Amino acid sequence: MRKLLSSGLVFFGVVSLPARVSGPLPQPQVEKTRDPRLNALRTFFERSESPAAGLAEDFILAADAYQLDWRLLPSISIVESGGGKNARNNNWFGWDSGRAQFASAGEGIYWVAYQLSRSRLYRGKNLHQKLRNYNCVDASYPSRIASLMRRIAN
Repeated sequence: MRKLLSSGLVFFGVVSLPARVSGPLPQPQVEKTRDPRLNALRTFFERSESPAAGLAEDFILAADAYQLDWRLLPSISIVESGGGKNARNNNWFGWDSGRAQFASAGEGIYWVAYQLSRSRLYRGKNLHQKLRNYNCVDASYPSRIASLMRRIAN
């Protein structure tokens, strides 16, 4: 130690670990001018008077990164929080019965997309099965989400 100090070589550092690790960020990029999904999704959110319109690109990026239907997460967000209007702690999806907290709405989007794609509860299941797991209390939940998904595409 004395040798290191006398030679002028000193290392200082701080290590910080996150309290909760969220899903990895996606790699694909959406071409804003050419992807018709962006306009369709923004229009859908604007008609719902939802603050989610500004996050349309994140919804699409997360869906593409985790091989989900691009209309799934927006539909869940509308049912669970009015597309963010009634969200607490950036939890637009009612995740963990509404108890989950996210640093931002974007983090919530990627976290839920990751879980729906990769967690053992959802991995390998079709859309209806995923939605039955997502909300096992309301038997009409899968059909409500499917109905919204159809509306987004029109």
